[in-house]
Amino acid sequence: MIATAERPARNGPNPLHGMLLAGAFPLFLGAALSDYAYASTYHIQWSHFASWLIAGGLVFCGLALICALIGVFRPATSRGLSIVYFLLLLVTWVLGFVNALVHARDAWGMMPTGLTLSIVIAVLSFIAVWIGFISRKSGGQS
Repeated sequence: MIATAERPARNGPNPLHGMLLAGAFPLFLGAALSDYAYASTYHIQWSHFASWLIAGGLVFCGLALICALIGVFRPATSRGLSIVYFLLLLVTWVLGFVNALVHARDAWGMMPTGLTLSIVIAVLSFIAVWIGFISRKSGGQS
């Protein structure tokens, strides 16, 4: 007789996807906090910090978006939730890109739009992390 071992069901995203997903939120949150610091103090350094943090958040969010796209086509996942998750990450990335363009203007020109977009993106990123880690059924996401 041949003994076979079944793999236990995995909850949540795989480790690489989880790292990419969890890395985007603190970067976007840091950008929102940097924008708030700039709005409070008018020190240019804070707008530069926010620009770099947004760029880093876009990298992590973009790579997590690719993993989410792969997860949409996996048969073991809940299709509806995977599509919602993918669309949420897509909206987060697109708004993050628009925010990066807003931050490319001079420091006076980026306010208050930059701060508002940064807060919205941080909230969307948090919701994506929440859905990605908490609401996943067994089978996970690639």
